[in-house]
Amino acid sequence: MAKNKPKSVVRSFSAPQKEIEMLEAVARYHGQSKSGMIRALIRKEFWRIFPAGNNSIRPEEGARILGGSDGGE
Repeated sequence: MAKNKPKSVVRSFSAPQKEIEMLEAVARYHGQSKSGMIRALIRKEFWRIFPAGNNSIRPEEGARILGGSDGGE
């Protein structure tokens, strides 16, 4: 086995190298893994778009829903 052989990169998604580096930088800043950062960003964006949930995903019981009819802001 050659010791100087470049290591292969296996990804389950495709993105330009610059965007991979951006993800790594943001994840490192927040102290998360890349997959953890992706999950956090998806959750944040989902609840921004659907603050009261949608047909299949509902907020956790007791969650404060801003802009809803429950007296939230």
